[in-house]
Amino acid sequence: MMLHYAQSSKLKTKKIVFDANYATSDSVTLEHFKELSSKRRAVEEFINERRSITEATTREVTRGLVSHYEQDSHKIEQYIPLLENLFFYVGDISTNNRMAQWTTALKIRWSSGLTTSSFFNLSGLKFFQIDNLRFELGMTLFLYGGILRERASELLSTDLVQSSIFSRQAAGIYYHLAHDVLPRLQPMLPSEKPSEALAEVSTIMSLICLAEAQAAAVRRAEEKGTSPSLLAKLHHGVALFLEEAMAIFSTVVKQYKHISPRLLEFISSCKSLHELKGQEYVAQCLKASDQIGAAIAVLRSGLVNAKKKIPGEESWKSIYQKQIHDSSEVLRKIEHENYVVWSQKIPSINELPLPEEIGWPKVLPELCYMKWE
Repeated sequence: MMLHYAQSSKLKTKKIVFDANYATSDSVTLEHFKELSSKRRAVEEFINERRSITEATTREVTRGLVSHYEQDSHKIEQYIPLLENLFFYVGDISTNNRMAQWTTALKIRWSSGLTTSSFFNLSGLKFFQIDNLRFELGMTLFLYGGILRERASELLSTDLVQSSIFSRQAAGIYYHLAHDVLPRLQPMLPSEKPSEALAEVSTIMSLICLAEAQAAAVRRAEEKGTSPSLLAKLHHGVALFLEEAMAIFSTVVKQYKHISPRLLEFISSCKSLHELKGQEYVAQCLKASDQIGAAIAVLRSGLVNAKKKIPGEESWKSIYQKQIHDSSEVLRKIEHENYVVWSQKIPSINELPLPEEIGWPKVLPELCYMKWE
């Protein structure tokens, strides 16, 4: 039931050749630079949609992986350890002016999927250049998290367990970004910067991924016929993750006004969807305990709130309106039963039961730092 928002993986970059800019007289080090350039080029090709080798060759290189998202994540996993090695090496000798000049010569440039169009050039996509390897590492990891999210979305129709696992892994990547990679970059960021370079945005994405992981688990629980009381709590837990993400967004946008409002609309719409579905299950529980009037009041309140927040995005709107229609049908049947059989009084909103939640831990320690092969 989660809506789809793919912008976290919609990044572009410009070419980088490490061995052409970092000088060395050591043949082994030169080979390392060449390998790093090669792995970076593989990443450039798929994100810039220039796949230069055949599908069969791609599967051979990426160990038989069929899904494009699997192939792409594998390429990033090959690049990141080499980049981290260079990053730590350069970090240790950051006072070396020549090394700083070589890093500047790389011209590290990335576009943004989460920044408003006011930052875009009239002639095309805006690229942000920040001459810092931490920026390259941060943007690559952000892309990796986005691709894991897409892989999770791809599996929603076939494997809910694995989908949830990929979402939790993405949450761990974004958590690592927010707490370990990006904070030290913040003082060095120019006024024009991509939203992805902000630590708070990675925190928002981590919460979204946790919500998506729990949403996949809820869908599986629904398929297994789990009790309405537990499903109501699980849906409310999803909504709470998203509520926290919205609160952080509201704080960040006061200082940095170029974050795409579509991200907020996505979070808000998903939150409203899960709140409504949770309230539908609460109504079922109340009905089962003969509290028909309270069930009607809960569902009426949920529908009133949901109808105020219909998203503008067409693909989201259709899913959203279907849930409103389904919940309205449930309400209609309960109201009819109350009219014909029970004639119970409908309580006020203040008399309604407070929702309970079940949520997963915010961060799973084993996922905060990915172990690269």
